Amino acid sequence: MTSRFADGLAVGSDLVAAAETAVRQALSGLSGPADLICFFICGDDPDEVSRAGLRAMSIAPGAAVLGCSATGVIGDGQGVEVTPAVSAWAATLEGARLTTFALDTFRADDRFVVVGLPERRPDDRAAILFADPYSFPTDGFVERSGEVLGDLPLIGGLANAIQGRGAVRLFADGEVHSEGAVGVLLSGPVNVSTVVSQGCRPIGPTMAVTEAEDNLLLELAGQPALARLEEIVTALDEDDRDLVASGLQIGVAMDEYAERHERGDFLIRGVLGIDPEREAVAIGDVVEIGRTVRFQVRDAATADEDLYELLDSHREQLGRVDGALLFSCNGRGSAMFGNSNHDAVAVRDTLGPIGVAGFFAAGEIGPVGGHNHVHGFTASVLVFSARPPADRP
Repeated sequence: MTSRFADGLAVGSDLVAAAETAVRQALSGLSGPADLICFFICGDDPDEVSRAGLRAMSIAPGAAVLGCSATGVIGDGQGVEVTPAVSAWAATLEGARLTTFALDTFRADDRFVVVGLPERRPDDRAAILFADPYSFPTDGFVERSGEVLGDLPLIGGLANAIQGRGAVRLFADGEVHSEGAVGVLLSGPVNVSTVVSQGCRPIGPTMAVTEAEDNLLLELAGQPALARLEEIVTALDEDDRDLVASGLQIGVAMDEYAERHERGDFLIRGVLGIDPEREAVAIGDVVEIGRTVRFQVRDAATADEDLYELLDSHREQLGRVDGALLFSCNGRGSAMFGNSNHDAVAVRDTLGPIGVAGFFAAGEIGPVGGHNHVHGFTASVLVFSARPPADRP
């Protein structure tokens, strides 16, 4: 059987050797030469991570290569967290055009300017993006990406390192970067689609924002926002009240004209706190008056159900799926599910025994409602299929 996608995983303190093993394992699973390789490195020493990345980039000189450091990696059907390891993913994308890039920023007056983005073409399909969260303005760049990229999907994640700031490493076509962002633009005859599982379920009714100031919700459906929230929480059972106490979320409806707004119809943002004096609720975004919102909760069972349902539905739409890249929040894995393998297993359970690799991200990038966003506690998946989704030519 022809295999166009394969993955590899190597665990061990010798990261250079692990990089060699993981990449060669991925390459050996292909039926032909690799056109694109992605790899992910978890290690204590950033210098050794750099050496491992250089080794990984040297193995298949004919391929476009992209990678980053992380606090955990995904490959071979499992996740490995906070342990020295390298995962790799290789793809044969015959006829596709792959354009790697590195993004830098500089300050102009009172704003940041991002440079290095490739020029868009009509047959561009998606872009994979790995960013250093300490040096690159990922939120602003992704939220405003539509101004430059149009409807091009961005998928990927915020890289990280066990030592945190200053230790992040990004890799693109032989070069090591300690700041900024790297990516690859996928163009031509390559069939890709995205799945973004935010893992939440709604509580209470949908409500219109009737008064707001910056990130403060002052009124919901004509009543003080705090009073509305207290009313919703009071009506919950004890288990759901515990979930509210451990981390309440709010969903912003992506389609204001939908007849109903259910799970999956919202962009999820965190509830940051309350202002009792103003009877306001502070959230992690700025929401305009008139937008529809609904409070949300998240737990392991909900996140599990959401991911499986989205992946099952996606598989039904696409038919045969050949490969996938998985970017899972570092707050998922063992912290949410009790084991680090959950999301990797879910992808293979639903999409089949395909080549899947990725990393545990400090923030996940992916489109919701046709617009690119940075998420938290999310699983973002880039799916490669044998044919285009039903809604694309």
